[in-house]
Amino acid sequence: MTYDCDILISGGGIAGLTAAAAFGTAGFNVICVDPAPPITERDAKGADMRSTAMLQPARKVLEDAGVWEALAPHAADLQIMRIIDAGGETAEPRVSREFNAADISDMPFGWNFPNWLLRRELVDRLKALPNVDFRPGNGTTSLFTRMSEARVGLTDGSRITTRLVIAADGRDSPMRQAARIGVKTRRYGQKALAFAVTHPLPHENVSTEIHRTGGPFTLVPLPDRDGQPCSAIVWMDDGAETLRRSEMPKAAFEAEMTERSCHLFGPLTLVSPRNVWPIISQHAERLSGERIALIAEAAHVLPPIGAQGLNMSLQDMATLLKLAMEFPETLGDARMLDTYHKARFADIQLRINGIDLLNRVSQARHPLARDARAKGLDALYALAPVRKMLMQMGLGVR
Repeated sequence: MTYDCDILISGGGIAGLTAAAAFGTAGFNVICVDPAPPITERDAKGADMRSTAMLQPARKVLEDAGVWEALAPHAADLQIMRIIDAGGETAEPRVSREFNAADISDMPFGWNFPNWLLRRELVDRLKALPNVDFRPGNGTTSLFTRMSEARVGLTDGSRITTRLVIAADGRDSPMRQAARIGVKTRRYGQKALAFAVTHPLPHENVSTEIHRTGGPFTLVPLPDRDGQPCSAIVWMDDGAETLRRSEMPKAAFEAEMTERSCHLFGPLTLVSPRNVWPIISQHAERLSGERIALIAEAAHVLPPIGAQGLNMSLQDMATLLKLAMEFPETLGDARMLDTYHKARFADIQLRINGIDLLNRVSQARHPLARDARAKGLDALYALAPVRKMLMQMGLGVR
């Protein structure tokens, strides 16, 4: 039997590109497609101004994909995670607690990277792999599976025969839909603004999550920009408020976001476009079907709290890669894919439910609910074993 490739990856976002690099580095013949060519320059139109905190377990995935060495010089260490409750009458901290990676590890919690830069380095890595064929500007249109193979139609009219399809093609995954795998979705009425800022006071490798109403306001360290400390911000709030802010004049927006930041870093200066993202929680009813595995947002979507989203995606591909290496002769068969589903599904459910609870708590508007949130943060932090367990769970090592 002849295959065009061992693995067809639908989706060329960060998760899909990382999967292509990881499976390609492991020796599999890979074709990766995406209808939208990746934007790999910071100032290009449409660039993704979000950033991704790669937590400790993600580093090994990136090393195995052969891309960590290129990424490391651009990393901003995340040594301390600071959570602030500012739910009083004015936007100022009333409870502030810091979780230090030194309490559980000799490494930082993780490393933060701009998304456009991750795409740039991953695309460069794929160019260096002769067994990986990356086809930007080409998407998937159809899926036909048998017990022994899958056949995938592409937008250029070609058809690919493969042993395994990996769906990394987003929350509206065409491959998941073609495989008739359902999803369950929760909506919060929120949207997020993602953008970058500079500020006069250094972040000192501290990631800061500020809770007031509507959702968290999170500042994550980035490398300095033009000689100024720089941070990526994700600001979650009710959809209408977020859209209003996305269209505000720059000076008025800077004043409002500086107040929402509790002035912790001095006046914030906007240095990027403002990208708007809808906030939902969603998970696939199964992570696999005949000759297909779901990873990343095709499998699960979470609110951007605790840096769980892409790190869960990397754990998906690490689990799938381990199984592929153990059973190369039966790549993509029912036993392998059932094992993948069982290995990941319970952990995904646990994290989705945990992030859902945290997000609902962060939306609190009533003063009594905000007071309860502040007391809860204090109580959890006061219990050292619980604090340590939460940090380990957040890293995905427990």
